[in-house]
Formats: sequence, structure tokens, C-alpha cells
Amino acid sequence: MRSLTGIYWLGTKELWTLLGSIPMMAFLIYSFTFSVYQQSEGVPEDVNRASVTFVDEDQSTLSRKMRDALYPPFFKVPEQITAAEIEDSMDAGRFMFVVVVPPDFESDVREGRSPEIQINIDATAVRQAALGASYIQSIVTKETRRFVSRTDATEEQPITLIQRKAFNPNGTNRWNRAVTGVLDQLSMLTIILTGAAILREREHGTLEHLLTLPLTSFQIAISKVWANGLVILACFMLSMVVVVEGMLNVPFAGSRLLLFIGTVVYLFAAAAIGILLATIARSMAQFGLLCMITIIPMMMLSGGMSPLESQPDWLQRITWFLPSRQYMSFAQSIAFRGVGFDIVWPEFVAMVGLGMAAFLGSLALFRRSVSATQ
Repeated sequence: MRSLTGIYWLGTKELWTLLGSIPMMAFLIYSFTFSVYQQSEGVPEDVNRASVTFVDEDQSTLSRKMRDALYPPFFKVPEQITAAEIEDSMDAGRFMFVVVVPPDFESDVREGRSPEIQINIDATAVRQAALGASYIQSIVTKETRRFVSRTDATEEQPITLIQRKAFNPNGTNRWNRAVTGVLDQLSMLTIILTGAAILREREHGTLEHLLTLPLTSFQIAISKVWANGLVILACFMLSMVVVVEGMLNVPFAGSRLLLFIGTVVYLFAAAAIGILLATIARSMAQFGLLCMITIIPMMMLSGGMSPLESQPDWLQRITWFLPSRQYMSFAQSIAFRGVGFDIVWPEFVAMVGLGMAAFLGSLALFRRSVSATQ
């Protein structure tokens, strides 16, 4: 009972220290709100109001049809310029795309020739330029075929492929980016805050004060885990409800309670890693460097940025021991596929095992560090 009381009061002290730090709370709020939203919406999936102009040297019905086919919201209403204005307009950044239709284009199409259309692209915005070029090519090809055949009928194909997309019918990439962003912030902040709490006690000299009290290294470590984990867990759930589901309209298919329980287990594992790094480091600068070489690989190899299947076989065997990989698979399966515990129990058990191993290892090193301090 005395042990639980010590853990409670130590954690309460840490909790009030964290809540009283306005810069830290502002950083937490930013990380789980604006940062997640920006990561989800920052990379456009479609062309959006791209500026385009036509140099129409043919002035035919077909060229006008192609120009009229470029309309908002993908493109702005196309303007018309002369060939002499192309270079100055591109240098001034007025247009992202300049479509040049050569003379006698329609007559060449009628006679079965293969005339060429030139598209000048300002590739400053690389993704918009690549997507817009493919859009324009598709639109020009479609309008030309429609003009030649005088109909919207399509050519009969020998095979009909029927695609059925499960869990994300429209292929909306921002769904994955939103959830992955929240999970990455969860990993990064849990490790950093827990480790920084240990180092702060050491650098401020309060660790020696704690050692004069009837406290064990386990009580000191677990108090840091539950206090920081509670704040991060609250931010995580708020981000999932307000930002991911509310602002980004990402549907949640599974059990929120199951995700909550799995997140608690993962927070325990991530906090243990933070304590381990803080025990190894001797200063905040060293801790920051250790976090960089630990957190970034955890985020890159967890399966959120790229599929696990794209990794080499030998690397997949190594990343199996990362709690972040197990949690990413666990959370995505619940959020997107709506699976139950009967499907994700292997990942859950793996997180429990890896979390216990990481905590016992960090606790052993922490005890050694405390003994050396005494």
C-alpha cells in the first residue's frame, strides 16, 4: 500500500509539473492537432485550381472542345495567349501549364495523322505538375477520340476487370496519413517526455532528494510512466475524435475501447524505451541525439510510411521486435478494417511481451544508475 501511495504522489508531482509547463502543453496540443492535420492535408491527392493557358494556333472546333474540358475545381478557367508570350509568362510564374495546339491540328486528326500537342510545365510544384500533366493528357486524348468517333461509346474489351476496394472504396490517401500521423506523434512524444522527465530530475539535482526518501527505482520509473502517459493518452484520444474523425472525416470502423486498451499497452512500451535512453544518456543533448537515431527508424520501419511487405525479409524479422510495428498493425486493423480482438491478439500479446522486456531492461539500467548516484 505504501508503495502505491509513493507511486501516486510521485506521479501527481510529475503530472502537475507537466501541466504547469505552458510551452510543453502548447507543443503537445500542436503536435496532436495542427501537425496531424497538416500531415494529412499537406500533400494534395488531386490537382486543385491549377493555372493553365492555351496557345491555340488551330482555332478549330476540336481545340475549343479540349480547352472547354479543362474546368474548375481541377483547373482554373483557361486563358489564351500567343506563342510569343509563352516564355515570359512561364518565367513570371503566371501559369503552371501552357498547352500549345499547332496549326491544322483538327485536319490532321481527320486525315488519320498523329499530330503532336506541346505541354509546357512549370514543375516548381512537383506533385501538382505531375498530376496535372497526366490529367491534361487524359483529357486531350479523350476529347480527340470522342471527336474522331463522334460518340462517347468505348471500344469493347475482351476482358472486363471488376475492382472492389475494401475498407477505403475511394482510395483516399489522407485517411492513412491522418491515422499514421497520430500514431507517429504518440511514439515520438511518449519516448521524449518520459526520458526527459528522468533527465530533468538528474540535471536539477532532485534525483538525489528522491533517493533520500523511502522510494525504490521502480516507483520512480513507473511514476514517470503513468503521469506522462496519462497526458499523452488524453491528447491521443482527443486527436482521434476531434481531428481525425471530426475535421478530416476519417471513418473509424472498429472498437474504440479496444484501441484504447492497446494504446495503453503501447504507451507503457514506448515509455520504457524513453527511460532506457534517458538512463544511457548523461545530458539532454545526448538524449536528443539518441532519440533521433531511435525514433526515426521506429517511425520509418513501423509500416506507416511504407508497407512492411516492401522491406527486405531480413529487415522484417528485425522490425518484428519493434513495439511500434506491432502497434501500427494493431491500430490500423481496428481503425480501418474494424477487426476484433480475435484477429489482433497476436499483435497485442507481442506488445505486452516487448513492453515488459523493454521496461525490465530499462529498470535494470536505471537501478544501476541510481546505485552509482548513491
